[in-house]
Amino acid sequence: MKHAVCALLLAWGVASAPAWAQAPAAPAASAPAAAVAAPAGVQGQNIFEVKPDASQEPGYAMQTNGERAKVQPGNNAPMWRQVGQGVTGYSSLPVTQAPEAGNLIQPFVQYPGSRVTNAGEAWRQVRNRWIIPYGGALLGIVLLALAIFYFTKGPMGREHPDTGRMIERFTPFERAAHWANAIAFCTLALSGIVMAFGKFFLLPVLGGQLFGWLAYALKNVHNFMGPLFAVSLLVIILTFVRDNIANRADVTWLLKGGGMLSGGHEVPSHRFNAGEKGMFWWGITIPGVFVVLSGLVLDKLIPGWGLLRGEMQIAHMVHAVLALWMMVLLLGHIYMGTVGMRGAYKAMRTGYVSETWAHEHHELWADDIRAGKIPAQRSAQAGQAQGSTSPTVQV
Repeated sequence: MKHAVCALLLAWGVASAPAWAQAPAAPAASAPAAAVAAPAGVQGQNIFEVKPDASQEPGYAMQTNGERAKVQPGNNAPMWRQVGQGVTGYSSLPVTQAPEAGNLIQPFVQYPGSRVTNAGEAWRQVRNRWIIPYGGALLGIVLLALAIFYFTKGPMGREHPDTGRMIERFTPFERAAHWANAIAFCTLALSGIVMAFGKFFLLPVLGGQLFGWLAYALKNVHNFMGPLFAVSLLVIILTFVRDNIANRADVTWLLKGGGMLSGGHEVPSHRFNAGEKGMFWWGITIPGVFVVLSGLVLDKLIPGWGLLRGEMQIAHMVHAVLALWMMVLLLGHIYMGTVGMRGAYKAMRTGYVSETWAHEHHELWADDIRAGKIPAQRSAQAGQAQGSTSPTVQV
């Protein structure tokens, strides 16, 4: 029935159409040629050529918002044009506390990797198009590479039986500084990963409310753990900088690729080889200092910094890029210090390594100890009993 009614209405509409719609009428003899050639019906027009009657007012394009309101009430185009240009308006907030309170939209800039646009949008483009996707991909690639290396090559180094001849590689103070810095960094890294990438792998599992509480809690953990990382980083730098100065043996180590170009035998090195020294400078010290400084700016803990949005955006980009850089490099450091090299984790846990381990991995350091240039026991606990399983320090 419904279809029959629709058909009848359609037929009635066609039958009642005006004659001019069925066939074009003959042009009038007095009509000009242009009018005859023009097609019937509604004509199109370029929207950019359509101007309101008020546009005929003198100085229309240069009118203030008050002047425009007189000729076109409700048209706030002049105000928003100024907002888009970064013009500072009025704000009751003090300039010392909120210097940008009168600026709704930042001026146009171009950050590395962004288009020329307002600074807020440029920062968003850098974060969402470069830092997040490529940083996450790099972390995944490194984890996969380490897993493949472990399952194909296994741990490096030989098993060293306990002969009772042990050397103190790290003092209790050095181990305490290392573990404090390591725990702080891992906490910051995990909380940062959840805040940056959690919406991709945790939000679908936990849901919006639970993930929101988790992200909020980890943000506070991140903020409070930052000062511990800063202090422990300073202690690490001052403690280990003397043994991480480059020397001639490091050049040899690099030319031979750490042993990969010499039949797999480790190249003789001092207490730390060139790879470990590179990690100290380029994986911890230099990026760590800038990560700490940019984090302090983000937390507004440096007087005079972090009050402007541009400063916060630049600080965030520096903080995120260098933090990802540190995570990528320190993943390799953590791998080598745990399952990647036999005896490395025990050295940092107990402080001691066997004489044969020292000779295999740091031959020049072991030679200096054997020659008496470096004491085998550097802490104040020399000669103290450590239980039946504790070895006697000998060289």
